[in-house]
Amino acid sequence: MLRVRRFTRFRIRPAVYRDSRPTRITAWTVGGEPVPFADAVTQRFEPFALGRSWGRPWDTTWFDVRGEVPAGWAGGRAELVVDLGFTGDQPGFQAEALVYRPDGEVVKAIEPYNSWVPLPEPGPFRLLVEAAANPIVQVPYEYEPTAMGDRATAGDRPLYRLTDLSVRARDLQVWELLQDVTTLDGLVDVLPEHGARRAEIAYALERMVDVMDPDDVAGSAARGREVLAPVLAGRAADSSLIVSAVGHAHIDCAWLWPTRETVRKVARTFANVLDLAEHHPDFVFAASSAQQYAWLKESQPGLFERVRRAVADGMIRPVGGMWVESDTNMPGGEALARQFVLGKRFFAEEFGVDSEEVWLPDSFGYTAALPQIARAAGARYFLTQKPSWNETNAMPHSSFHWEGIDGSRVFTHFPPAETYNSDLGAADLARTERTFRQKGKARHVLGLYGWGDGGGGPTREMLAMARRKHDLDGSPRVRLDDPDHFFRTAEAELPAPPVWVGEMYLELHRGTLISQARGKRGNRHSEALLREAELWAATAAVRRGAPYPYDELRRIWERVLLLQFHDILPGTSIAWVHQDAARDYDRLASELTTLITTALDALRGTDDATPVAANAGPYPRHGVPALGIGPATPPEPAAPRRVNDRFVLDDGTLHVEIDRRGTLVSVVDLAADRELLPRGVACGVLQLFRDTPREWDAWDINDEDKRSGVDLVEPASIDIVDDAVVVRHERGRTVLTQSVRLSEGTIGYAFDIDWHESQKLLKLAFPLDVRTDRATSEIQFGHLHRPIHQNTSWDTARFETVAHRWIHVGEPGYGVAIANDVVYGHDIRGAQAPDGRPMTTARLSLLRAPRYPDPSADQGRHTFSVSLRPGGIPDAVADGYALHLPLRTVPGAAAEPLFEVSDRAVVVESVKLAEDRSGDLVVRLYEAHGNRSRASVRTRFSWREAVATDLLERAVDGAAVRGTTPGSAVELELRPFELLTLRFRDPVA
Repeated sequence: MLRVRRFTRFRIRPAVYRDSRPTRITAWTVGGEPVPFADAVTQRFEPFALGRSWGRPWDTTWFDVRGEVPAGWAGGRAELVVDLGFTGDQPGFQAEALVYRPDGEVVKAIEPYNSWVPLPEPGPFRLLVEAAANPIVQVPYEYEPTAMGDRATAGDRPLYRLTDLSVRARDLQVWELLQDVTTLDGLVDVLPEHGARRAEIAYALERMVDVMDPDDVAGSAARGREVLAPVLAGRAADSSLIVSAVGHAHIDCAWLWPTRETVRKVARTFANVLDLAEHHPDFVFAASSAQQYAWLKESQPGLFERVRRAVADGMIRPVGGMWVESDTNMPGGEALARQFVLGKRFFAEEFGVDSEEVWLPDSFGYTAALPQIARAAGARYFLTQKPSWNETNAMPHSSFHWEGIDGSRVFTHFPPAETYNSDLGAADLARTERTFRQKGKARHVLGLYGWGDGGGGPTREMLAMARRKHDLDGSPRVRLDDPDHFFRTAEAELPAPPVWVGEMYLELHRGTLISQARGKRGNRHSEALLREAELWAATAAVRRGAPYPYDELRRIWERVLLLQFHDILPGTSIAWVHQDAARDYDRLASELTTLITTALDALRGTDDATPVAANAGPYPRHGVPALGIGPATPPEPAAPRRVNDRFVLDDGTLHVEIDRRGTLVSVVDLAADRELLPRGVACGVLQLFRDTPREWDAWDINDEDKRSGVDLVEPASIDIVDDAVVVRHERGRTVLTQSVRLSEGTIGYAFDIDWHESQKLLKLAFPLDVRTDRATSEIQFGHLHRPIHQNTSWDTARFETVAHRWIHVGEPGYGVAIANDVVYGHDIRGAQAPDGRPMTTARLSLLRAPRYPDPSADQGRHTFSVSLRPGGIPDAVADGYALHLPLRTVPGAAAEPLFEVSDRAVVVESVKLAEDRSGDLVVRLYEAHGNRSRASVRTRFSWREAVATDLLERAVDGAAVRGTTPGSAVELELRPFELLTLRFRDPVA
């Protein structure tokens, strides 16, 4: 095959373009942020020569290209071939461009593997090329710190050299020959080495070289194709898999570029797709993320209208139904619900379509709450391929039912090519056949083809490959298809699919639960503020007739949901992205605080300014009703005192002792007469570990680094300050201050950390005298039990796990709840104490300091709050909400809540006015304790009718609603972790 491949590389490929004509080039450099076409064309362009350098990092250069298509080049053969200085080793992640006609109409995009533009019929032409000098931030598998991710450090040196901007005549016969050879050559690499079909193809390729004239490839290409035609006509076996090939371009909303560049990547990709569709009527392209369509509508309205027509024609399929392809580990339950509410509403309003599939090919693991949320949004199907990245264990199914914590199921498919960037080449299709787990029972699989992240999406070469593999011996059959048809076919083919129950934990990228802690705090805080803003605005609307801030809330939700994208919230983007996120969170907090204050002022009316507390939480606190406003009577914390060489706190419920190292050495539950701590083991210890991942720095932590940990037990100072024992650790420039308090039987930790470490991981460890083989972690709308032993490889691989506001470890009849205000990563294992007795160590992962892709990640000041107390899961739920939604002190008078719920197991998660602006009141509840629970939801306002709805607030059959008393109460019976949305029509105070 060496002879064939050399002939292909040095004879056939260069002959694809036969003739060449130069162009006249002038250029204008923006020198800052991108400008629209209308601004660019008014600038003064200067002559620009091929071979000249261009493009400071993140800058934009506009090239004005003028030339002429010769008279003999009719029939669509003429193309503008562009080389902006591409490296040639990857389809994206470098310079890109968008090409316009002089009137501003978008023609097509330019990317490394898609670097041509169609030219008009013979005659003069003029095109304008908007070239983005995006730096190469990712050098594969190096993960070294880079200055390119921050405008302040990226420098001014031009990154690229303009290599080609010429008019070329494409030889269609040679191009088709190249596609024939590429198709067959790929099969040679994947077919059995000694098989007859491989030998037949190899011989045909050799004969193709024999019959062609190396000095006249164009004149002999037809002879070469004739030799290859018989082997291309061989039909696939009847048992071959059927690959539903769907065009796709996974575009990260931010990653190694800022969101402002994603706006342009989206436009470039859709421009390519529309151009491709003009020549391939059976081509179908699937694109997710309503946010990206919204960007296109705002930035390129003409292109958006073309996309709208393509959606109406069925060529472009909006998929996923979410605002963005979000992370699913860390967003709260209401935020995940809103991903679907806003995403599906946008698709319905702009395109008149609904999507029944959830489309998350690249997120870093999948919460067990997602099947119920998806079904409540009207989705039936789920797609991802990310579990194929697992380090240790392969998922046992490719097509299956995925069952969530409440029992909801969605039909799920993992494309067995194990990529969302396929080129439909032989390697991808061979992998498809090799890894498809349902072989023998099913034949239909999905193949997502197209270059993502700035690669420009599907190419004409990929479609040529699909056409040749429609029915080709040695390959699965390839059919151009759409996602909905595939899912319906695959589902019908497996009437009794296997079932995967619970979360789909990704055995990789566990560090995403910790990296960029400021963003995680901003997310948790924004979710809390949004809950408050909606609750008090809805209460003011019903009680006082105050206007409800629909537009402001929708805009804020859109931004919060964008920031939950799976490379922003997980902390795996360049510095620019996280700097933007920090500014966004600060602005959102200010805007939401204003909305909250406005609503509370409306509720106060003309009442005096007596301080009261607004309780947005689902449980009464300090005398203030849940979801209401009233005077608060907070308890006094226990006063710490010195006793010999220890600090003692005692509130009559717990007796706590802290030694000179700043660690807990005794915690006695006075009511149960039980010591919580193992004998001779310090508790509440800050631990510092080396954090040098094998690869994927901001993404990964490795279990072996736990072998290198040190306990911080030599504080610079420890003293009593007011009602707290304050411990201060100093380590170089890093200062860690922890304040320990005791109140209401709960130990509270407040951390103030000035962090200046590099490649270190900080954890807070709580060894407990509890014997258990599982731990419980809060997730969206419920909780999850996970084994903490290492009996299987699956258990061993789960060494860092997500929890939201609390975790719980317990024996039958006794347990300990640990809550937090902004921690997601946890590490819980069983162990033995020094005396040989069993114990459980629960650790919270507080901070990291990875160096790639943001070398300054996590540097600076951070705060955390953590609480610990004996109690059951109901106590853990309440503690989590208490830290998440602290009482807000405001001037005014008491206001009774709109709702009261009779059972603490049934939690109110959201109160708002309906999305359709009808004025109806919507409340979302869920069963939080894992029991079958009955509750009465009593209202303090009148209403005409109460109906159960889906997440989009459309009426559904509400089996959970046992009965209603109009204007008074709704009786419920919820399954464990069941989610329920109620809509109260015509609410009146």
